[in-house]
Amino acid sequence: MSGIAREAGALLMHYFSQHLKIEYKGDADLVTAADRASEKLIRERITQQWPGHDVLGEEQGLNDQGGDFRWYVDPLDGTTNFAHGYPVFCVSMAVEHRAVEHRAHGEPHRRVAAVIYDPTRDELFSAEQGRGAHLNGETIHVSKTAALQECLLATGFPSHKRHKNPNIYFYHQITLHSHGVRRAGSAALDLCNVAAGRFDGFWEFNLNPWDTAAGVLIVEEAGGTVTRFDGSPFEMNSRETVASNGLIHEALLQEFEEIFAGRDLQPLPDPREYKR
Repeated sequence: MSGIAREAGALLMHYFSQHLKIEYKGDADLVTAADRASEKLIRERITQQWPGHDVLGEEQGLNDQGGDFRWYVDPLDGTTNFAHGYPVFCVSMAVEHRAVEHRAHGEPHRRVAAVIYDPTRDELFSAEQGRGAHLNGETIHVSKTAALQECLLATGFPSHKRHKNPNIYFYHQITLHSHGVRRAGSAALDLCNVAAGRFDGFWEFNLNPWDTAAGVLIVEEAGGTVTRFDGSPFEMNSRETVASNGLIHEALLQEFEEIFAGRDLQPLPDPREYKR
């Protein structure tokens, strides 16, 4: 699994060093030749080694063979960054076990392994269920910061329909109640940075299963907590993701509750007042 991620990452770097023709899908959803080539490579390697496994990928959708294992593949998370020459992107893959015995215990979908590879920094994050999380083979853990005001957090914004996304309010409020919020443009790497203790928390709206499948398992195996915005269990299709070191999770969810209710919202600064 790690070998496939590294191979796909090397392919991305080959494209990254060239001048790519940017294609547009929707308003501002950039898709490159590298994205498609990376997914093609990953699917070919999976088929060669595990021919009975299903694969759900961002570009080619679901190849459903009815197997007990399903792969979630994002061949290039951080496409917009990649297309603009900003070196923050990765390959993200996770494997889910969908065996009958799991369904009998109310566990229809159990992610068992994950790999996220950042080829620009040669950082490979990995996790296996029950065996912890690792960065280039070394064990990683979430941070121990317990006060939200001392925390550095991360979030993301959609590449299209931003006018319909309320996250600017969450960004503003949580910025005021923390040490800062970063927006780097790769949800998978943001989750890895929570797992490694570089960020203390992360949230985002409307993520897809291939965006979160690997990163969520890595955070959990590093000792972190991942839920939906109301604190209910995270689900692959919930499109709500809040990850943290666990220690600040309740405080972060409380902030979410207040923002959703519109209570004590600090007004955005008026640029006209600032100009004066």
